[in-house]
Amino acid sequence: MSENAIQQAHLVMDAHIDALNNRDAVAIAKTLHFPHHRLSGTNWKTWETADHYFKDFLERAGSNWHRSTFEDIKVVDSSSNKVHMDVKVCRYDSNGTQILSFRSLWVIVEINGVWATKVRSSFAPS
Repeated sequence: MSENAIQQAHLVMDAHIDALNNRDAVAIAKTLHFPHHRLSGTNWKTWETADHYFKDFLERAGSNWHRSTFEDIKVVDSSSNKVHMDVKVCRYDSNGTQILSFRSLWVIVEINGVWATKVRSSFAPS
């Protein structure tokens, strides 16, 4: 396992969840490589650019969504330029009540010196 790659992957995850909860579409986009891919159930989605990514997230999360957390992050494996992370994602409403939790596999890679998430596979609703 590559300790540097794992450290970089954790930094990407921290930046992503902070940007998401701050509703900062530009900062979220910096944590993702585009085209970006997501497999939810058996539904495959590709975002060629960051233009609609955050809007699409808000539609998926629903009007009750207020914030999210990453819990129980486990490194599955890593190389010098790629890390697979098994993550429990939780979503909460404005009262702090959990509205959804699911497991998700994040593939974080270094491309042209930039660490970001390229692919995710989750058990979230589509």
